[in-house]
Amino acid sequence: MSEYFSLSDCDVIGFDLDHTLCRYHLKETSRLIYESFARYLVEHKGYDKDLLNLTPATWDFCFKGLVVDLEDGNLVKLAEDGTVLRATHGTSDLSTEEIIKHYGPKREWKHFNSLNTSFTRSGILSFLCHFFKCSFVFLFAAKYYFYDNYFDLPGALLCGRVVDMLHKRGNEVNSDFWKDMIAAIDHNYNTSAFKEDAGTYFPSVKRDPGRYLQPCSDSVKTWLRSMKNAGKVLLLITSSHSDYCRLICDHILGKDFEELFDVIITNALKPGFFSLVPQQRPFRTLVNDVEESEGLPSLDKPGWYSQGNWLHLHELLKTMTGKPEPKVVYFGDSLRSDMFPASSFCKWETVMIVEEMEGEGVPKSDAAKSNEAQVEPLEKKGKFEDQGMKTPSAVSKQWGSYFVDVYKSGGEDEESQKLTWCCHCIHKYSAMAIPSVEHIADLPLDYKFPRFSPDKPCTTGYYPRPPDSLLKRCQSLS
Repeated sequence: MSEYFSLSDCDVIGFDLDHTLCRYHLKETSRLIYESFARYLVEHKGYDKDLLNLTPATWDFCFKGLVVDLEDGNLVKLAEDGTVLRATHGTSDLSTEEIIKHYGPKREWKHFNSLNTSFTRSGILSFLCHFFKCSFVFLFAAKYYFYDNYFDLPGALLCGRVVDMLHKRGNEVNSDFWKDMIAAIDHNYNTSAFKEDAGTYFPSVKRDPGRYLQPCSDSVKTWLRSMKNAGKVLLLITSSHSDYCRLICDHILGKDFEELFDVIITNALKPGFFSLVPQQRPFRTLVNDVEESEGLPSLDKPGWYSQGNWLHLHELLKTMTGKPEPKVVYFGDSLRSDMFPASSFCKWETVMIVEEMEGEGVPKSDAAKSNEAQVEPLEKKGKFEDQGMKTPSAVSKQWGSYFVDVYKSGGEDEESQKLTWCCHCIHKYSAMAIPSVEHIADLPLDYKFPRFSPDKPCTTGYYPRPPDSLLKRCQSLS
């Protein structure tokens, strides 16, 4: 494999939608998602109203890449080898001694092999979150859950606060609370919620999309058109339902957004779209955003479809490109739903969107800065905006860096820096990582990006530059 990646070498260029082509205003969206879950627990399940009371400082806990252990109420941050780097019980930090008490002298998380080898399990078993890539729901008997993306993240904070509340009540902490979390998600995000204005999330976004969604810059729209004009086949593959997808795309790309893509696939139910072989789901056509009951035996022409599977899509792409094995690249933000299954099952190239890079020294693109300046009038901004609420993509004081952390072994003075498990997975399942598509939209299609490689330093593969924590780690090792 070449040490460089270039879009000009690809025949097909595919995109996820949420948090990939569409960037969200994360502070506003995170508060809305948290409130949608918490309000249901309070109003329908009898949880303490204090769950609804948040301060700006509370949001420092919101950190991508955590695993919640549903059996004991601990949340853990893992190193690439499964070592517990940091942990909390509820939202309270565990000391090094407490971590060793829970996980032994080697600090080994007991479910790591399951997480590491069955990456897509929770997504494959998901049956409620058709709108979201979060695959947040899976079997009631689950032992843990991996918080993989920004639609997941507020749930991590809520889980921690529920554990705190159970302790305050003197109740035993076990996985029973997960059933209530599932009910909260179903209430807000079942497949008819958008159409019926049910729950809290969809009515809020429909009422004021500009508060939550960032329009794509002109450079991104021009970039998409230039790739199509260069003969590339463009795909949009999202687990969002067609009605929500249409709302988003109208807002971020314009009413003519369908002209930008050769194939649009909604309700894709990733990662199952990529990984459910040979029990793949058929594609379905849509009439007024309602899926036809009969599945299609194959995919024989471009268009807008629902559900489906990559094998039938692959056959269509062979016809459209005239190549027996077209080269496909897919941009996404989820390790579980995008990077791992697309690279492992389809052998597609993948580019991961990692907004945490901007939280660690990578400058925002000019287009992103311009979008932020146009967000909302000051009087409409959220109540935490001017009070120091941390954006979920920023470094957390409680959890540290998304990419690297200090590991203390033996005595407190013995320290080493370890890559996080998330960072390791980015390098393993992606060709490269960028903070947003805006960062590369103005580059020529034949631009050569250094790709991740086990033979290269861990800083290689990030564009436009590596995050600060990785640079510091490399400096300390040299």
